[in-house]
Amino acid sequence: MNYLQKSLSLYVEGLKTPLLRKKILFTFAILILFRLIAHIPVPGVNLALLKSFFAQNQFLSLLDIFSGGTLANFSIAALGLNPYINASIMLQLLGFVIPELKELQKEGEYGRAKINQYTRILTIPLSIFQALAMYGILKSQNIIGEQSLLVIIAMVTSMVAGTMIMIFLGELINEFGVGNGISVMIFAGIISRLPISAVQSLSISDFSNPQTLFNLILFIALAIAIVFAVVTIEEAVFRIPVSYAKRSQTTYLPIKVNVAGVMPIIFAVSLVSMPSLLGQSLSQASNPAIANFARHLSTAFSQTSILYLVTYFLMVVAFTLFYSTVVFKPKDVAEELRKSGGFLPGIRPGQATEKRLQYLLYRVVFIGAVFLALIAVIPSIIQSITGITSLSIGGTSVLIVVSVILELNRKIENVVQMYNYDKLTY
Repeated sequence: MNYLQKSLSLYVEGLKTPLLRKKILFTFAILILFRLIAHIPVPGVNLALLKSFFAQNQFLSLLDIFSGGTLANFSIAALGLNPYINASIMLQLLGFVIPELKELQKEGEYGRAKINQYTRILTIPLSIFQALAMYGILKSQNIIGEQSLLVIIAMVTSMVAGTMIMIFLGELINEFGVGNGISVMIFAGIISRLPISAVQSLSISDFSNPQTLFNLILFIALAIAIVFAVVTIEEAVFRIPVSYAKRSQTTYLPIKVNVAGVMPIIFAVSLVSMPSLLGQSLSQASNPAIANFARHLSTAFSQTSILYLVTYFLMVVAFTLFYSTVVFKPKDVAEELRKSGGFLPGIRPGQATEKRLQYLLYRVVFIGAVFLALIAVIPSIIQSITGITSLSIGGTSVLIVVSVILELNRKIENVVQMYNYDKLTY
């Protein structure tokens, strides 16, 4: 309750801040444009059959919620930001094996701009692959009939263009809006889709059946538990004591238990869904060996399989640890402490401080990463036990929505504090 009151007062204070008001209005304008694009359809698709197919396919339903319904509408934005996210992951991983990329990652603003350029270039072939994979899945279900090569090229081109437009909109939010463009757009997509999914589920539910009532209560309980757990981990902070030679008092350097925010979950969901997408797209291949392998791959990475859960868990942990070093740089923090005359008690300034901060960061963040990964996989585990198919999708959606809201709260708080500080200074 205290956190809710604090958040409401923060938003009220934020709307009084001219700079933040502009940022919020700009973000809303971009999101409205995104929702308009989400309703521009790709021609040649039987939408009634498509919606029915999505309702029966849990994996595609999850992708549809993340895309904000653009997939079930088969709009030009049907691929969402998935190709861009996958391209970003690939480049970050390639940084470990390609020295030039690793050097670019260390080159500050110039390096980030160059890596963003490479990410956008890599997004294009990944978008083409995913568009063709989606076409293959829908064609195998007779949702899309036989099309000429020219029509297929037009469909793929429009979907690739839709993804590139969404990337551009996300970058505009990064530059002029509030929050991370990718996470805000995924958040908007989920929020726009969840009420529709909830109403559809409730309208066909038979509440005279005790099992249906149990399923609803279990889902609500799970959603509340996820909200509580995510808020707890987002607010948890480890404080490192810092002393100053010219001051008598000791201050503290805070390290958040979840430094990386929501991006590790989004990255993990995006990557772990790829094998299932590949399997479903090749399941009707003319070659029996390929078709058989594709069906096995699709089954192995179903949302309740052990392989899926273990892979998802490990990916959330790995991406959280990796992103933590991107957000919190021990070398930079150690240098700032040295310049300001600060030091960790019992630790020499410079490299020794950097190593100590690195050690503490990994210890603290590892606990948070494991906790976050458990929150991510528990809905799927409960689904596999109870057989309630909506738990995994709903649980993951709630997890991302709550994480993004908390991340936005932090961004808004930073802008408000900056504005108040500037007022005091001038």
